[in-house]
Amino acid sequence: MKHISVLKEESINGLNLKEDSIVVDATLGFGGHSGSILEKIKKGHLYAFDQDSEAVSYSAEFLKKFGTNFTIINSNFRNMKEELEKLGVKKVDAVLFDLGVSSVQLDEAERGFSYHKDARLDMRMNKDAKLDAHFIVNNYSLDDLIRIFRDYGESKYARSIAKNIINNRPIDTTVELAEVIKESVPEHERRKHHPARQIFQAIRIEVNDELGALREGLNSALDMLDVGGRCAVITFQSLEDRIVKNTFKEKSMIPDAIKGLPNINKDDLPDFKIVGKKIKPSTEELLNNNRSHSAILRIIERVK
Repeated sequence: MKHISVLKEESINGLNLKEDSIVVDATLGFGGHSGSILEKIKKGHLYAFDQDSEAVSYSAEFLKKFGTNFTIINSNFRNMKEELEKLGVKKVDAVLFDLGVSSVQLDEAERGFSYHKDARLDMRMNKDAKLDAHFIVNNYSLDDLIRIFRDYGESKYARSIAKNIINNRPIDTTVELAEVIKESVPEHERRKHHPARQIFQAIRIEVNDELGALREGLNSALDMLDVGGRCAVITFQSLEDRIVKNTFKEKSMIPDAIKGLPNINKDDLPDFKIVGKKIKPSTEELLNNNRSHSAILRIIERVK
C-alpha cells in the first residue's frame, strides 16, 4: 500500500506524547501516523478509528511491526466518544485527525473517487453505507445539486453544472460525469484546472457527510482530552479548515467581559489554548508529495 502521510513529523511532535500516553488516531487509514505514534508510547495505548474495512484489515497487520498496544475500531470518528466509553475510556492524552482522502483510495479506480480513472460512481469511505455518488448524481433535485456544488465545491458554475447533469441522466461512471462537468463551464475556466475537481469534492463530502462528522468528532475529541492533552488536525480544503479554525478559536477565546481586566479569576479563563500558528508542509515535503500542497495543521491543548 503506497500512501505518504502528510505533515507526519510535525503532527506527531505537536501532540507532545509521553511514553504512557493514551492516544486516539481518528483517521487510521493505512497506518502511517499510527505507526509513528506507537513508537513513542511503548507503555501507553493507541485507539485508532477508520470506517474503511480495507484500511482496517491492512493496518491491523501493519501496526504489529510497532507494538501490540493498540485497538482498532471500525467506525466513523464521529462515534469516538460512544465507542471509547464502551471500552471504559473516558479521558485521553492526544487525538490526531488527518482529514485527507488516502492515496490508496484515490488510486483504486473502483472506489470511484477520481475523475481521472473510469469507474462506477461511488465515493463511499464506508463501503457498507447506502448513499453513494451514483444516487446523488442521478436522483438529487436541481436545488440540492446546486447547494452541494456551491457550498461544498465552492463552484461559481454550480447552477449550469447541475442543470447539465440533470439533462444528461443517467450518468453511471466517473469519466462520464467529468465530461458533463467539463462541458458545463466556459473554455477559459477549463484551461485553469479541471472543473471536475471541485464537483467531485462536493459529491464526496455529501456522500460521507464529512463536515457533519468533523464537527461531531472534533467536539467529542476536545471533550475527552485530559488536562495537558492535545488535539492536532490536518485539513486539506478550506471548508474543513474553517470548521477547525473556528472551533479552536471559540474554545480558546477569553470572554470580552473579562478581557483586559488586571485580575482575572482562573475559573473564568478558557479551558483550551491554541498551540503555535498553523503549520504548512515544508518545501522538501511539497517536492516529495504533491498531494500535500493544500495541507494545514492546527493544534490545541486543554489547559484546565
